[in-house]
Parts: sequence; C-alpha cells; structure tokens
Amino acid sequence: MDLSVREAHDTIRRAVADICGHFPDEYWRRIDHERAYPSEFVAGLTKAGWLAALIPERYGGAGLGVGAASVILEEIHHQGGNAAACHAQMYIMGTLLRHGSDEQKAAYLPKIASGELRLQAFGVTEPNAGSDTTRIQTTAVREGDAYRVNGQKIWTSRFFQSDLMLLLARTTPYDELEDKTRGLSVFLVDLRDAKGAIEARPIDTMVNHSTNQLFIRDLRVPAKDRIGEEGMGFRYIIDGWNAERVLISAECIGDARWFIERAARYASERVVFGRPIGHNQGVQLPLARAHALTESADLMRWKAASLFDDGKPCGPEANMAKYLASEASWDAANICLDTHGGFGFATEYDVERKFRETRLYRVAPINNNLVLAYIAQHVLGLPKSY
Repeated sequence: MDLSVREAHDTIRRAVADICGHFPDEYWRRIDHERAYPSEFVAGLTKAGWLAALIPERYGGAGLGVGAASVILEEIHHQGGNAAACHAQMYIMGTLLRHGSDEQKAAYLPKIASGELRLQAFGVTEPNAGSDTTRIQTTAVREGDAYRVNGQKIWTSRFFQSDLMLLLARTTPYDELEDKTRGLSVFLVDLRDAKGAIEARPIDTMVNHSTNQLFIRDLRVPAKDRIGEEGMGFRYIIDGWNAERVLISAECIGDARWFIERAARYASERVVFGRPIGHNQGVQLPLARAHALTESADLMRWKAASLFDDGKPCGPEANMAKYLASEASWDAANICLDTHGGFGFATEYDVERKFRETRLYRVAPINNNLVLAYIAQHVLGLPKSY
C-alpha cells in the first residue's frame, strides 16, 4: 500500500471515528439492552456519505473501492460500535451495481446514496436450505409483466428498517435443471409496495441483530425489477460474496483491536497483589499472541481487497481473510474476557456485548467450516466434501 493510499485511509478512519465519538459505549449499551435499532447512528453515517461509499460518483456516491469501504466498517467496530446495523447496504450494492440495468441504477442508486431509500434487507437463506443456496424453494412465477412470489426466508436482517430488499427466488424447478446453479433469479423488491404479501416474524437472538423469518404469499414483483437475466441470480449473488467476505473480515479486525486495546488498558490499571496484572506473563503473552494473529489476518484482508479492487480473482483470499479475521477476533474476545475476570461479565464494561457480537462471524455470513471445505477443494485440490 503506497503512502497516498495509506493517508487516504487514515483520513477515513479519523472521519468515521469522529462520527462514532457522538455514539459512545453508553449509546450502544442502551441500544443492546432495549433490542433497538441504532437509527441515529445509521442516519449519521448516511448523512456523512459513508454508506454510499461504493456507489459511483455519478449516482451521488463516493466511488470508493472495497478496500476503502472496509476501513469504514473496521473503524466502527474499533470504536466499539456495531456496523451490522447497516453493513449489508455495502455488500448488497454489488449485485445492483454490476448486474442492474442503466434504468435500475438511475432509479435507485441516487436515492440510496442520499438516504431517501435504504437497501438493507437480503432475502436469500431458507430454513430447509441453509448454506445450500441452490436448493432454495421460494418460487417466482412469471405472469405477464410481473412475477408472483411465494415462499419462506430466514435470517433476513433489517427487514423493518429497509425500503428495498434483494430477493433470490426460483424461476425454474430444480428437477428441470442440468446445471443446478441456474434457475434462480434475483429481484429488487420495493417493500413499500409489499404490504400484506410479506409477513415478518422477528427472531430473538443472542445478539441485537434485527433479524427475521419471512413468509411470502403471492407477492407481485414487476418484471422490470428483476436484476439481470432470468435464471442467473445465483451467479449474481455469489459475485458479491467476495466483497462481503472482505468487509466482514474488516469488522472482525476492528473488533479484535477493540478487545486487545481494552484488555491492555485494563491490565495496566487493575492492581492485584500489589501490582498491575499486566506485569504477569500469564496476562501479557495471550494478549501479545492475539495482537500477532490480528495483524496477520489483516494482511490477508488487504491482499483480498487489493485483488478485488484490481478486478482479479480473489475467492481463496477473501474466504481466508474472513476465516482468519473471525478466528482472531474470537480469540481476542476470549482473552479480553479472561483479562477482565468477573468484570468482563458486567455490562458496564461492554466486553460481554462485544463478545456476543463478534462470535457471530465464525458462523455468518458463512460457517468457517465451509470456508475450510472451500479451501480444501479449490486451493488444495481435494475432493468436494459437501
């Protein structure tokens, strides 16, 4: 990374940190306790233009690359916040940017960039398919100039906070396909027009994630709101997964640094048996290891981001970045909790909140075991195991 790029990223960090400074630990603690959506925080990011980072300038965005966008999310987590409230807008955006028509981009992107519309909901996963996306059962049947959609989705986060939802549905029966990755289509659903056709049931989870189960009954979606070709939706969705992996890895890097810094500070201040506990190697060495693992994961994050922004293949790197960063953040979380001892379980220290939040990324948006299976097959040449 050359000096000019590093300086640009430092400028982004300072600007995002300044916004985060208006939303201190007490804010996130209250939001978590109330199971509320951080509307004020998201509005602040939107007003400053950070959620439009990946939208080209001609549509009112910043026109940044994934590397620069990842700095935004990293810094939010480094400052103790939780970008999961809004991060989907960045990685969902790629499907519309790369595969949407000129008319669709002109109609939606400027309003998304300004904050007039929110694109946060992502309807892909289903209860009976899980990570096997090619087996989803939600159907979209063409009827003249529209599609009639019926089915069920799960883990659709931020449904109630979104105006638009990216929806993956089956347009060709699975049994009629030779290539099972075909037959799925992706739609941009205007949720303001979907009242009565989608029932959303919030899922109470370990973390405050505003996630839901959806029941879709005779939802009418205009054919003009299908993105790209019919039957190619799976390809369009996975095209954005590498960006998603990079952005999630950056959040984990931010979490890990938060844990390490909080633990190091506490270890320097907490006096037991007449001296700070940070004098003890039993406290020092795990923290030093966590730092080393975090910095190593960060290098893979930047390698993946650089390849992505250069338009080069980066599947292995993006997946490894997500794997290494999520493992590093979880390791740092446990060490931070151990360092704080009993106080780590007290909500006023925020460790337990961040502990719960960062645990998510070992299983979402893809389970780390599936990442390892991908590497085994596509990098090491081993037989497909799933």
